[in-house]
Amino acid sequence: MKKTYSIFGAGASGLYTAWRLLYHEIENKEGAAKQLKAGDVLELYDWGDYNFTEIHDPLKRPAGARVCTWHYQNDHNNSYLELGGMRYSAWNGLPAPTNQGHRLVTTVIKKLDLDQYSVPFNVSDNTLFYLRTKNMYLNDITSTNPAPYNVDHYGASDSPDTGFATIESLAVDPNAKPKTRRDWCEFYQNGAINVELPDSSVYQKGDLLKNIGYWNLMFDQLGSEGFAYTADGNGYTSNVINWNAAVAIQANDEFTPGSQYKTLTTGYSSMFNALFQAIVELAEEKGIILEYHPNTRLHSILQIDGTIHYSIANRDHPNKIAASKTTEAAWMAMPPYALDLVAQATRYQDHRGLDVLNHPQVQNYLSSAIQQPSYKVGMFFKSPWWLNAPYPAPIIGYEVTDAVLTQLTAEGFPQAYIDAIQNNPDQDTSNPIINNPFSSSGDLMTAVQTCIGVRLTLKEESQLLTASTRNSIGPSITDTPIRQVVYFGNNALQQDPENPIYGILASYDDEQFTSFWEELEYGNETTEKIPFSENLQPLIGPRKATDVMIKMLRQQLAALHFGPQSDYEDVPVPIECKYMDWSLPPFNAGYHAYAAHYDVCDVQNMVRKPSQMIKDADADIFIVGEAFSNDQAWVEGAYCTAESVLNDFFGIKPLIDPTPYPFICPCGIKPQP
Repeated sequence: MKKTYSIFGAGASGLYTAWRLLYHEIENKEGAAKQLKAGDVLELYDWGDYNFTEIHDPLKRPAGARVCTWHYQNDHNNSYLELGGMRYSAWNGLPAPTNQGHRLVTTVIKKLDLDQYSVPFNVSDNTLFYLRTKNMYLNDITSTNPAPYNVDHYGASDSPDTGFATIESLAVDPNAKPKTRRDWCEFYQNGAINVELPDSSVYQKGDLLKNIGYWNLMFDQLGSEGFAYTADGNGYTSNVINWNAAVAIQANDEFTPGSQYKTLTTGYSSMFNALFQAIVELAEEKGIILEYHPNTRLHSILQIDGTIHYSIANRDHPNKIAASKTTEAAWMAMPPYALDLVAQATRYQDHRGLDVLNHPQVQNYLSSAIQQPSYKVGMFFKSPWWLNAPYPAPIIGYEVTDAVLTQLTAEGFPQAYIDAIQNNPDQDTSNPIINNPFSSSGDLMTAVQTCIGVRLTLKEESQLLTASTRNSIGPSITDTPIRQVVYFGNNALQQDPENPIYGILASYDDEQFTSFWEELEYGNETTEKIPFSENLQPLIGPRKATDVMIKMLRQQLAALHFGPQSDYEDVPVPIECKYMDWSLPPFNAGYHAYAAHYDVCDVQNMVRKPSQMIKDADADIFIVGEAFSNDQAWVEGAYCTAESVLNDFFGIKPLIDPTPYPFICPCGIKPQP
């Protein structure tokens, strides 16, 4: 009998699910019976219509849902910017639980043969700030030159990230800090304030962090000015909202200076192009019928008499049923806002069958994900003017990659030195050279010369510095509505020395700042033409910025790089400027966070198959995506939730060993020896 599996959503979790249904090993006989075979149907629906090829299609936006790579003039050979998700934390491939990194994303990139395009996403360790009209660099903030905040205990004399460390110290012993994903999952459940606090504090020793709002805790402990300095200076308003304090403590560890990330020179969207092409090829190879339905959304879903019934709607009339079908299993690879639209379709009507999404406990757990709107505006210029301004972006750094070593080999750099760097005994410990950003040429030279045991000649020094110099990414941080500026520079695959193009994310902001830019989307003489619920700009793709938006951006960029008394004309007119408003449907958020007063470990386990929360119910309806993952706001979270569903409910052998790296929180379950 022909079997049909249906996936709703062609973003990260949907594509990953489709790929793993076709590319896998089976764990047991029970799992074998659940697999698709020749003649079976794999349906992939999406409200959008993504360009899954390398050939530009002006009617389709780049692949990736909340990932969106935008190239200058939409030419894949030109410089590009990321107007959505843009990076991942690379894993070194070693199994130790303490090894950090996004293991599934790293593995997928390798299996799709994209690791040849993987390069460091450099983060400056001397951030440029513009806070309360003061321009300053992180390394210049001292007791004699504090940030313009009246923080208790001279807190403005240190980095704004000190506020995060202060909060963490309330519950985390620096000598016994959680080091693995399992450790942190245990912390989410049982982490508590473990120091004595004065009676004046709202919170006391023993209070569980999962039941505390992070904003509440920060304000209580840091005071108004301390909170403001941390909130303004970290760049992400989403990091300091009133989310689950236990999760927030771990998450904010990732955003401290010196964190190392990678991206793809072909753009982050290219990972999803490669996934889609792999799905097409595997389906054809296995004789499985792949049906891709763009411009189609899931309208409603019920289980009636043990069979999953669903209705779909088309993009032209997204609220009206266009067709109804059945399936053996359904994956809702969609964010909470879109899930609620599906639930609304059956919430207010009498019907037969099991309405999984509208069960009270399921609704309660779906409410655990806070929607965090975000906004990105990209600009392309003919010159990197931000490097020559009075307050230049401190983004010049040095990084030795495999590509750098290949270039050095071609230039006659001593092979013995290259071998020594590649075999550096510290590479996988505390002092790596490869893929480790150095903020100064002196630091790089010291590391290399210590490794090879001799001093480089002047020619060799020049070769090494020239090949390893980087002039991106940043960011610079402000308390103005642009919030963060990220410098992608001239990253074109095909360099044109006669006409280089340089790109920046001129604004990377979230939460309340998104509404600042929304009012500039229409210019000064245009009124709203469509309701908010029908403004599907994120599905259409990057939209051209209005003149008033560009002028507002230039004002704030000028203040950041030229000082508070500067003129907007100090910043040149961009040759192209577009935006993505992730606060709009159907995502209504760039990313998500867990609310306080939830056991996030139980949420992760139960939401993925919500019928688990309903007595005597069992429906193969699944929810996957970053919103209810252990890696919210990352592609890794989308992959991990999808992988866990396939492992636990379909008998598919894990892509990598989950023992040292559980894909979702195990809720106290100890790994088997």
